[in-house]
Amino acid sequence: MNRALIITLASSSLMLATGCATKNYVKSQSTPIVNKTNELDELTAKTSNDIRDTNSRAQQGIAGAKSAANTADQHAMAANQAAQQAQGAAQTAVNNIQSLQNTVVNLDNYKPVSEAEVHFGFNKADLSKKAKGALDQLAANIPNTKGYIVELVGSADKVGNAQYNYELSRRRASAVVQYLAQNYNVPAYKIFVVGIGKDKADLKANSEERAQDRKVSIKLLSNNQQQSAAVQTPAAQPQK
Repeated sequence: MNRALIITLASSSLMLATGCATKNYVKSQSTPIVNKTNELDELTAKTSNDIRDTNSRAQQGIAGAKSAANTADQHAMAANQAAQQAQGAAQTAVNNIQSLQNTVVNLDNYKPVSEAEVHFGFNKADLSKKAKGALDQLAANIPNTKGYIVELVGSADKVGNAQYNYELSRRRASAVVQYLAQNYNVPAYKIFVVGIGKDKADLKANSEERAQDRKVSIKLLSNNQQQSAAVQTPAAQPQK
């Protein structure tokens, strides 16, 4: 009986020891696998996040590239339009220069159609009411004059130094140019301006005679043989 009890206890101890050994073995074998699985899960999650971040940056980059491309297209279109406008302006300038060259070459063929004189106050370059009236009368002939040009000669009296009077005479002529351009659409390339200052002023002139020197002489000329010089515009009265 004692032997049987001993055998039974020994068998139970052996089975218990064997079960513990099996559990420990299984645990020792499964723990690395579980840890590796967890690592793989973490790596997979990180990779998924990285992919999402990369995709988001890629989409942003694509959107930015599209926006930049659209902006570049708009700039290119604007540049092309500006280039076309510049080309048109350049061609217009070339045409005007050619017209001017032809005009200069053929100046001897131009004959006066109408003439006028506008006078200015002392040291003044602004147009008086009478001066504008004289210009209006002359300009009334422009629409009916073919192949015309306008010649302006500004002058000053003997008072003051020569350089100042050159500038003053040019300012007086410029006032006439501006008036004709604004009110009668006379293009600049059809106007020839000369400022002679006091070169032709009478050095012995009195005050009334000096007033006659403060003027701009205007001639409407035409290279059309059928135009005549029969039209004569009266001059504005001198300003004292």
